[in-house]
Amino acid sequence: MALRPPQVKVCGLTDPATAASCGDLGVKAIGCVFYAKSPRFVSDALAREICSALPPSIHRVGVFVDLSFSEIMHKAAFCGLTAAQLHGSEPPELVKRLKNEGILVIKALFAKKAPGLDDAEDYADGIFLVEQGKGALPGGNAAEWDWGGLKGFSRNHPLILAGGLKPENVADAIALGQPDAVDVSSGVESSPGVKDLASVEAFMTAVTGRPLTRRTARPIFSDGRDRTLPD
Repeated sequence: MALRPPQVKVCGLTDPATAASCGDLGVKAIGCVFYAKSPRFVSDALAREICSALPPSIHRVGVFVDLSFSEIMHKAAFCGLTAAQLHGSEPPELVKRLKNEGILVIKALFAKKAPGLDDAEDYADGIFLVEQGKGALPGGNAAEWDWGGLKGFSRNHPLILAGGLKPENVADAIALGQPDAVDVSSGVESSPGVKDLASVEAFMTAVTGRPLTRRTARPIFSDGRDRTLPD
């Protein structure tokens, strides 16, 4: 049986048409950043437009930093989000409550700060996005790092690899870290928040040409469940 390559999430979208084009290129999840200090921050209204431009097969991921359950659920309902990426110090109880509401939950862990890889066991049956965790912002800050240190982690946990990825290095990162999915943002941009579709296409080509060597990738992003937007 042919091994399946990792899936791709493109994060930090700020334009509905570009988000739709990313879906056409085979991206399985689109991320909207709700962290006000990020240069890729989007309002609820713009996130709703972005999510509305996507077919149900594409997951619409809200990226949050230490928001409450009610705040996340309000944005999910208004914007049509199908998944929540928690990029702060959110407790396991919040992950459980969101999952009980039918939200796909991705918990960010970090190689260089808390919560770290050793905290994974606190999040039962978790899906984890892992990046270096150095820099001024909660995200990867476009920094490459030791992806190979995750190979053992990926054997035991569903893993989305992030941080410093771009078309030129993603194949090496996959070979080293053996992730189930990869997350890219600044590595396919012409400027912060402005995705370059030629770079996205090059990234997809590099990923699809690099299946995992030890196992087939777990499908992190099944077809996104359609969350009907309120009138």
